[in-house]
Amino acid sequence: MPFNSIFSWIIKKRIHQIELFKKYPIEVQNDVFRELINKGIGTKWGKDYHYGTIESYEDYKKQVPLTNYEILKPYVDELFGGKQQTLWPNEIKWFAKSSGTTTGRSKFIPVSKEALEECHYKGGKDLLSLYYNQIPDRKLYKGKHLILGGSAEINYLSSDSYFGDLSAIILKNMPWWAEIRRTPSKEIALMSEWEEKIEKLAHSTIDQDIYILAGVPSWTLILCKRILEITGKKHLREVWPNLELFMHGGVNFEPYRKQFEELIPFKDMHYVETYNASEGFFGIQDDFKINELLLMLDYGVFYEFIPMDQYNGVLSKEVASLRDVELDKNYAMVISTNSGLWRYIIGDTVRFTSKAPYRFKITGRTRSFINAFGEEVVVENAELAMKKACENTDASIKEYTVAPVYMDNESRGGHQWLVEFDKVPTNIELFRNELDKALQELNSDYEAKRSSSKALDKPIITIAEKGTFEEWLKSQGKLGGQHKVPRLSNNRSIIDAILKKESILG
Repeated sequence: MPFNSIFSWIIKKRIHQIELFKKYPIEVQNDVFRELINKGIGTKWGKDYHYGTIESYEDYKKQVPLTNYEILKPYVDELFGGKQQTLWPNEIKWFAKSSGTTTGRSKFIPVSKEALEECHYKGGKDLLSLYYNQIPDRKLYKGKHLILGGSAEINYLSSDSYFGDLSAIILKNMPWWAEIRRTPSKEIALMSEWEEKIEKLAHSTIDQDIYILAGVPSWTLILCKRILEITGKKHLREVWPNLELFMHGGVNFEPYRKQFEELIPFKDMHYVETYNASEGFFGIQDDFKINELLLMLDYGVFYEFIPMDQYNGVLSKEVASLRDVELDKNYAMVISTNSGLWRYIIGDTVRFTSKAPYRFKITGRTRSFINAFGEEVVVENAELAMKKACENTDASIKEYTVAPVYMDNESRGGHQWLVEFDKVPTNIELFRNELDKALQELNSDYEAKRSSSKALDKPIITIAEKGTFEEWLKSQGKLGGQHKVPRLSNNRSIIDAILKKESILG
C-alpha cells in the first residue's frame, strides 16, 4: 500500500476521537484536569499549593492563584539552573523563547516532551486529519510541505538543554512522519538572518513539488512574491502546480485573503487557520466553510476563562470553567498545561460562537485594545473594519498599527491608523469613511462615542512608506515570522517609536 494511503488511513482514525470530545467536552476536560493535578502533586509548585488536597475544580480555584510569567518566573529560573520538578514532574530541557508582541521582555516558556508529542505534534496531525475529513482522497503526502517558521536560532544552556523559538524546538524534535516531507533544509530553516533566509528559502523551493504552505500570512506573502519575482511567473500554481493548502496562524487572515487569492487564483485552494503559540496548540479550523476554530480539548490543556468586563489580570475574581462560558462574550483565556503552566493567563482573548461543539474566534489580546475614550475597540473590530474598508476601496494592506490621539483644547480625540498598504486606495478619504463606518457597525461603544458625543473624531489615516514596519522590526531585533507588530495599543509608545524610525507620508 502506498505510503500516502497508509498515512491517510492512520490520521482518519483520529476523527473518531475528535468526535468524542466534541460530544463529551466537559467529561474530557475533567479527565485532563485530574491527570494534570496528579502530575503536579510532586512538583515544587504542587507542594507550595497543596495539590495533594485538591479534590475538585472548586478546590483548584480556591487554592491555586491565577498566574502570569512574572509569577512563574522564579520556578522557570530554577529550571534554567538545572533543577527539575519545579513545575512539571518530568524533565524539562527545552524552553520556547516567546516573542509575543514587540513589547516587553522575552519569556522562556518551558516545553515538556509531553507538550511536544501530545499537544504541538498532535495538533499538526489533527489539522491534516480534519482536512482529509472535509476533502477525501487528498494526496498531500506525495509532495513537500513548506513550513515558514520564525527566526529559529537555538541557544544552548547545556549539552542537552536549549532555548529558541518554538519553531526551532519543533524542528529539532520533528517526528519522522513530518520530517520526510518537510522543506526547506534544516540549515535554511534554522537561519536567524531573516532577509537572507527568505532569499535562500525562495531559491531552494522553486523546483520542489510543494503541496502545503504553512506560516504567518504576512511573511508567507513576502516569500511568495519573491518567488514570483525570481521565476517571472504570474501565479504560484505556475511554480507549484499541486499547491492546495495554506495553514496559517499568528494574525487574522482576512486582511490578507485577497492578496493570496490574487497569488493563487483558484477556487480549489484551501486556507485553514490554526491557533498555536509557545504555550500550546489550542484550536483548529475544523470546517473551512466557517471562520471559526474548534477548541482542542484532549491536548493536555485545561481551560478557564475570565470575562473581559471583569478582567483585572491575576487579581481577577470572576473565572469561568468551560461549562459556564457564554456565547458572544469576550473572555481572557487561562490555561493549565502539560508543561507546568498553572492557571496561566496567556494574554489572548476569545469569543465563543458555539458550545456544541465548542468553537470560538480569537478577538485580540488582553493588552491589545483601545479604550482611551470609552470606545472599547478590540482587535477583532479593527481587523473586520480594515477588511471591509479594503474591499470597498480596492485596497490591500501589508501591516498596520493603531493608537489613540488624545484630545486637547483645540481638537477632539481619535485614533491614528498607521498603515503600510500593499495597494494604496485611490481615494484615501473614502477609505477613511469606510473604515469609520465599519467600526461603528461593529462596535456600539465606538458608534456612541462617534455620533452622540464630542469625544471621538474620525480616524486619522497615516500612510507609511514601503518597508516601514519591516525596518522598525529589524531595528528592534525582531525581524522574522513569529514577531508581530501589535494591531492596537492603548497608548502611543509603539506608534510614536515607528514614526520616529521612518519618514512617513500623509
